[in-house]
Amino acid sequence: MANSTADATSAASAKPAILHLGEPIIYNPAIYARLLSQFQIINPLASDLDRPTFIHHLRNKTWGNFQAIMRPFWNTGKDMGEWDRELIELLPEGMKVMASAGAGFDWVDVACLADHGILYCNGAGASSEAVADMAILHILSVFRNITWSHLAARSGSPEKWLDAHQNAPITAHNPRDHTLGIIGLGNIGYKIAQKAYLAFGMRILYHDLYQKSPRLEADINATFYEDLDSMLHASDCVLIATPFAGKTLITAPTLAKFKPGSRFVNIARGGLVDEDALADALESGHLHAAGLDVHAREPLVSERLRDLWNVTLTSHTAGGAMETYVEFERLAMENVERVLNGEEALTGVNRHLMRGYTNGNGH
Repeated sequence: MANSTADATSAASAKPAILHLGEPIIYNPAIYARLLSQFQIINPLASDLDRPTFIHHLRNKTWGNFQAIMRPFWNTGKDMGEWDRELIELLPEGMKVMASAGAGFDWVDVACLADHGILYCNGAGASSEAVADMAILHILSVFRNITWSHLAARSGSPEKWLDAHQNAPITAHNPRDHTLGIIGLGNIGYKIAQKAYLAFGMRILYHDLYQKSPRLEADINATFYEDLDSMLHASDCVLIATPFAGKTLITAPTLAKFKPGSRFVNIARGGLVDEDALADALESGHLHAAGLDVHAREPLVSERLRDLWNVTLTSHTAGGAMETYVEFERLAMENVERVLNGEEALTGVNRHLMRGYTNGNGH
């Protein structure tokens, strides 16, 4: 049985310790049993996790010199807020790895973790299928005017129903043979491209820091654009699937580079988009439609955008499938296990930022 806060310190010396933040393990009990056989697992109480209390416990070494933190569930274990320098500098000196659910890591200072010799591991790949499916929903919606039709049908107004029935098809298009320009062709971006190309016959363009191999490009008939502006101008629909690095990417000047009458989908992070500039582009007709799963001020949604008939909105649920949660849990545990046993992590994010790191070329 895992230890609570009360008895964690006395038992921590027996085995390397893991601080388990959030709910108990549900979906992968065999992996958890394996962890218990090798490590001391410390489960802080929920009341210990608000930021002031959590900081107090770290300063007082309530949980001893744990070597790892795992947070297997996205919805719990995050009460202390952003993992910034204030928290990271209070971690034990022997801390080696922090593994969390979720693909995004804009809530944790991975560079600061690297400075302290701590590897951060995310849930990369676990949500790719679910996010790609939601992206396809948004792509279909912005091409087929689905939100217009949906709102009219739910309005109870015969006039609105007839308006959508008669007029929505006039500006609707099938995605086939239209260009989908993807910003960020990582795990999720590539999965979206596969589905859009294979299922709907879309032509794939992409902009990324690194060009894919000829084989991967050929599998989705993709064209690489080193210059983002050129891709934006060539795309019938622009989709953003790149991590948030602290900079707003889609601004008024950027939107001006979009093809007139094109569409926009964001399944990445809300902070990547200037929402007022996006609303301006939609209201002016420069953009035909937009689909957003993520928002700049979650849980608040832009009033301007939510009032537009040509904007499809979801509640940051693109990755929200049961299969995702099972994989998040597995990856968090297996990443911690591997690092503590001296093996390579499955989804290390900041290894390249750590002192002494060398890539396969010796650099």
